[in-house]
Amino acid sequence: MKLAILSDLHGSLSAFDGVMAWLAPWQPDHLLLLGDLLNHGPRNPVPEGYQPAALAERLNTMASRILAVRGNCDSEVDQMLLDFPMMAPYNQLLVDGRRWFMSHGHLYQADGVPLPPGSLYLSGHTHLPELTCTGEGDLRRIMVNPGSICFPRGELPASLICYEAGELSLRAAQDGRVLQRLSLTGG
Repeated sequence: MKLAILSDLHGSLSAFDGVMAWLAPWQPDHLLLLGDLLNHGPRNPVPEGYQPAALAERLNTMASRILAVRGNCDSEVDQMLLDFPMMAPYNQLLVDGRRWFMSHGHLYQADGVPLPPGSLYLSGHTHLPELTCTGEGDLRRIMVNPGSICFPRGELPASLICYEAGELSLRAAQDGRVLQRLSLTGG
């Protein structure tokens, strides 16, 4: 299974289309969207390519392949434009025998979610990418934050994460180059 994990699109159609252009040959089975899809938010500037209604239309063409959670900038009005559910504060998946907990990150913190060892905690919100394994034994978990495709922070490039065959790869949103890899099969 191939998964593309994105967060904090903030209504930027041009950023989303740029990502989808290089993702197209890879053909992800699903897109996991970790919130802040259409609205730029009051603390952010208007992003380049800000076209939330057009982005909603583009996302709707992929609705059957999208699993999404609500971000702090998402609203019921946004949901009215989208053909897939995105108002849940969290979602959980089983992927290759591992539990994946998806949240935007503003309501559920990693240390407050009871997860079995080896689980993945996926969040956005900070716009800072993270791909790390923390803790040991019963506390071991993998922290996954794809960053933002349009508002990167920390002098890092806009980014997202791809998953395939037990490996996560943090990638630059502009061209897909690999910035970091993490194998889940190594224990």
